[in-house]
Amino acid sequence: MSPVQDHPLRYTLSNELHARPFPTLTPPCFAAHLAIKQPRDAAARDRSLDRAHLLELLDRFGAQHPEPEATHYFGKIGRYELKWEQHTEFVTYTIFGPGVADRPFDPSQFSVFPDDWLARAPGTRVTSVLIRVEPIPDENAMMEKLKSWLVPESMAVSRVLDASAVIASDFRIDPAGHMRMAVFTAPGTGARRVGRIVQRLCEIETYKAMSMLGLARARVLSGNLGQLDRELGALTTEMTAEVSQPDVTLKALLETSAELETLLAQSSFRFGATTAYEALVNQRIAVLREANLGGRQTLAEFMMRRFDPSMRTVKATEKRLHEMSDRAIRAGNLLRTRVDVERSAQNQELLESMDRRADLQLRLQHTVEGLSVVAISYYAVSLASYLAYPALGPLGLSKGMGTAILTPVVVLLVWAMVRRIRKSVE
Repeated sequence: MSPVQDHPLRYTLSNELHARPFPTLTPPCFAAHLAIKQPRDAAARDRSLDRAHLLELLDRFGAQHPEPEATHYFGKIGRYELKWEQHTEFVTYTIFGPGVADRPFDPSQFSVFPDDWLARAPGTRVTSVLIRVEPIPDENAMMEKLKSWLVPESMAVSRVLDASAVIASDFRIDPAGHMRMAVFTAPGTGARRVGRIVQRLCEIETYKAMSMLGLARARVLSGNLGQLDRELGALTTEMTAEVSQPDVTLKALLETSAELETLLAQSSFRFGATTAYEALVNQRIAVLREANLGGRQTLAEFMMRRFDPSMRTVKATEKRLHEMSDRAIRAGNLLRTRVDVERSAQNQELLESMDRRADLQLRLQHTVEGLSVVAISYYAVSLASYLAYPALGPLGLSKGMGTAILTPVVVLLVWAMVRRIRKSVE
């Protein structure tokens, strides 16, 4: 026993690297591949429904169930082998069977999936593929077969993995609703290599279909972005007008910015997933190490001509959405600054007006204080005169003279008292 304690997830994570084995296929054989995705919020779906759907299929064939928390399964169902994988947004079912039908790409090969079982799928079909695998015949005979099976205009053909096989597809949906792919194996090609080729073709088609969902989202956004772009341009132009109302413009600009942020939040996952799926498509094609065959376009050339423009559209739409959001934020900041400056000027004028009113109030207060001194002094002199009259006779002073003497003294005392009270209040 090692004295070092293992991390609780060490064996789980190590086994994850080996949990999705490639099938081993011996030509002639076929593969029927199905990818199912819920139309909305697929990443947050109830994944127990995926497992329940799988178990229903396994029970029909009396097959063994996977582990309770398994996200993949590989095992036999009757005379076929089933590979099931649960991904972030979708689940895939792939049937591998021996032999090929006399009729190329016979839809009956897909009947391994019962119709009533398909009808209860927790989602909708993203793609389905029929792959025919057989030994490579004479090259001319092979090309004649491919011309009769596939649409020559869009057919892609190439040698892969050091000429160990030839793969071909036109990436079109046939009348039965399936993509058609053909694999011709060279003599001596091992069963595991054949299985890897078939698995890669299934992944290329599935990830291509999933990445194209981003194009659909980009097309929906294009109309909205065009309208919002015109509104944003009009609001930006209005910002420079002298007669514009900044508050009203700012409110409209904030509404446009909020709408852009909403679109960005709703689309960020789809665009991010599209970028990831695109990278997987290119990586799966790269590992096939394609070589040109008879001047025909390879899968990589097909993707460059038909698939890459769609992905560039998605990236351009995503970039445009981010740029418009940034423009709206910058315009909002500029307009908010303008509004703040104008409000500061209004506040300055208000403060100056308040200063003027305060100065008037102070002058009025001084005037009132002066009148108060006069009024108080008038009554004080009257009272003081009554007190002083008895003493005026012995002093030889008349009442008028006594009042005249008292008046300035009383006024001075009243003024001093009022001034002292005002200072104490201040």
